[in-house]
Amino acid sequence: MKDLMGMMKQVRDMQARMQKVQEELEAMEVAGQSGGGLVAVTLNGKGDLKRVRIDSSLMKPDEAEIVEDLIIAAVQDAKSKVELAVQEKMQAVTGGLPIPPGMKLF
Repeated sequence: MKDLMGMMKQVRDMQARMQKVQEELEAMEVAGQSGGGLVAVTLNGKGDLKRVRIDSSLMKPDEAEIVEDLIIAAVQDAKSKVELAVQEKMQAVTGGLPIPPGMKLF
């Protein structure tokens, strides 16, 4: 019975740490860029797009497709950085225990 109580305390502690990590991720901002910095985006730690900046030199009607591709590339750059940050934070919370493949905590 003592082990069960200890395990329940560990679960509560882990839930509290998870809540803290979720709050940190919501507040975190990660920048991604493409085109040598001509397009920059900012995502929060949950992957939500917060800002887009496009250099004025790209604001030509005949270059719309290029701008669209650069935006996609910048978002992907930022998203990969967010995923890495989430993995690092989750390893701290779970004590390095592996999360089963395909299981998303956010």
